[in-house]
Amino acid sequence: MPTHDLNKLWEEHVAGEFVTRDTEATLDTMVDDAYVNHIPVLTGGNGKAALRLFYSQDFIPVMPPDTTLTPVSRTVGEDQVVDEMVFSFTHTLEMPWMLPGVPPTHRRVEVAMVAIVRFRDGKLAHEHIYWDQASVLKQLGLLNDSALPVAGAESARKVLSPKS
Repeated sequence: MPTHDLNKLWEEHVAGEFVTRDTEATLDTMVDDAYVNHIPVLTGGNGKAALRLFYSQDFIPVMPPDTTLTPVSRTVGEDQVVDEMVFSFTHTLEMPWMLPGVPPTHRRVEVAMVAIVRFRDGKLAHEHIYWDQASVLKQLGLLNDSALPVAGAESARKVLSPKS
């Protein structure tokens, strides 16, 4: 069985999404029956046709220009990568993949994310992406009940500086 550099494959995929913002380059890193599932809001797609629509309409072109991914940790296994990061942006665009139906609030968001990425035959087979949607909504001013145990950007900052 061939050995693949999963770290390199994942980096190529992320570069297509966030650096070159190239749908076809992103899809080239994936098997034909790949799927993406953004767990908190159930967005993504199943199969290359659906993913082409997703990446070209609901993800890549609506990534705010100041988006940053700050790596926290990465675990590389035999056929899987688990990536922990902090995703930061100013909500200047409608973002159907993360905030379906929510118009821009022009507020800053910092949220910890985890991506669980499975590989098959040297390409991505699936992505399960997790984040704390309540924290995102609080930072955007859409979740205002102070009685709820929901942290805002401080939860992402705690991931970056656990002793603070």
